[in-house]
Amino acid sequence: MFENLRADFQAAMGDRKMEKGLWRVLLHVEMPALLCYRYGYWAQRVRIPVVRQLLMIPALLWQRFNQLFLGVFISPDAEIGKGMVIHTPQGLYIPPVKIGEGATFQSGVLIGSGCRGVGDNVYFGAGCKIVGDAKIGNNVVIVANSVVITDVPDNTTIMGVPARIKLPGGKPRRFPWRAAQPDANTNGAEFKPNGAEPKRNGTEPKIRTSEAEKSEQKASA
Repeated sequence: MFENLRADFQAAMGDRKMEKGLWRVLLHVEMPALLCYRYGYWAQRVRIPVVRQLLMIPALLWQRFNQLFLGVFISPDAEIGKGMVIHTPQGLYIPPVKIGEGATFQSGVLIGSGCRGVGDNVYFGAGCKIVGDAKIGNNVVIVANSVVITDVPDNTTIMGVPARIKLPGGKPRRFPWRAAQPDANTNGAEFKPNGAEPKRNGTEPKIRTSEAEKSEQKASA
C-alpha cells in the first residue's frame, strides 16, 4: 500500500507543476478518495479475520463520505496500479476492474462493470464512458465525452460517440499553467465587449456623430 501511495504522490506532484510538496498534495480535494481506495484495498486483503472486519468499518464509512461529498466511487475490489491520478474528483465511477499503472482520471468518467481490463498509462478525458465488455490497451488517450464500446489497441487516441475515430499515438499533451496577461499589442488597454477595439496607444477610438458628418459634407460641397 505504501509503495503505491508513494508513486501516487509522485504522479500527483508531476501532474500539477505549481503544487509540489507532500503537504500540498495531501490538501488536494481528490486526495481523500485516493487514500480511501488504497486503504480499503489493503484492509480487504488482511488475512486475520477479526482484524479485517474491524479495518473495513472505517473504510466503508470513508467510502460513503466520498460518494456523498466528492461524488467518487472506487470499488475496493478494483486492482489499480501505482501512479494513479484523480485530476478532478466529481462524478467518477470505477467498478471491480483491473487497471494498469499511470492511469489519469478526469471528472465524469464511468467505467462499466463489464470492462475486461485497462492497460498502463491510460488517460480518461472528462465525461468519457467505457460501456460493455471493451478492453483498453496500453498508452491510450480517451478524449472527453467519448463513449467506448469496442476494444482499443495500444498507442491510440480514440474519440467519438460511439468512439470510432482512432488516431495513432496515445500520449496526452500537457499544457502549462499560465496566468492571464494583457496583450502586448494593446499596451495594456482594456478590451471593449461591443467590438470597438482600442488604439495601440491605449486611447479609445473617437465616435463620429451625425452632426460632425453633416458639417464635413457641407464643407466638402
